Amino acid sequence: MLNEIIAIYAITDDLLKAIGHDEDSRRVVSDAEIITTAVCAAMFFNGNHSKACTYMKEHELIPSMLDKSRFNRRLHGIFMLMNDLFHQMGMMLKEISEDTEYLLDSFPVPMCDNIRIFNIKLIESEQYRGYIASKKRYFYGVRVQLLTTKTGIPVEFVFLPGSASDVRAFNALPLNLPPDSEVYADSAYTDYTVEDDLEESSQIFLKVMRKKNSRRNDEPWNQYIKQSTRHYIETVFSGITGVFPKFIHACTLQGFLLKVEAFIFSFTLQKAFIY
Repeated sequence: MLNEIIAIYAITDDLLKAIGHDEDSRRVVSDAEIITTAVCAAMFFNGNHSKACTYMKEHELIPSMLDKSRFNRRLHGIFMLMNDLFHQMGMMLKEISEDTEYLLDSFPVPMCDNIRIFNIKLIESEQYRGYIASKKRYFYGVRVQLLTTKTGIPVEFVFLPGSASDVRAFNALPLNLPPDSEVYADSAYTDYTVEDDLEESSQIFLKVMRKKNSRRNDEPWNQYIKQSTRHYIETVFSGITGVFPKFIHACTLQGFLLKVEAFIFSFTLQKAFIY
């Protein structure tokens, strides 16, 4: 565990320097140490920040570790910085990748089951009530739109309300990909206008699974390639959600999203650099 934590800190600190991040020199705990603790909490302690802070202090990795309240305030303050850091890392992974094929899909992250919606205090909006078709059940929470490389390394993500359709991901995701990239997605992402616009403006080709009543039918061999290629992303979702606790504890919506973001961040670091 010690070697992994040192590697996470080194990568995080280098990324912050690469984007020119500047912070108050009077701070006893740097932003790199705060982000490292949050990522380690996701990687080793099921997202429990208190346990991660205690571990860092007791093992003298961060001797001046903040108390729980101050740590959470600092972490909330760098929410967007952490998001920018992830996408900076994603840009680097795209540049060094030899593949031009990417996988796009979404997975739900429930805050609670549908039956317990009336008890939740984090959010009160019908747009967060979504439906999981594979399980034939409703949930209350967010939907994570995730773009990964062909080998399953996340490079882009965005949070959307649970009721948001997958087509909205095209407008929400940066899709900052090199020319001639191919993005494989399921039939829920069918939007012929977006497909044509991306191909014409950015030379990005959307390989969407076609429905039976589609106006653009695929040849059997092309359909097989799409089906076999995009299925790998389900393994990525299992790897990310497999370390989720039974209940993600958070007092605010931003705190909830921070923990989910840390799980995605830690999974990316593990896949790309650590293991």
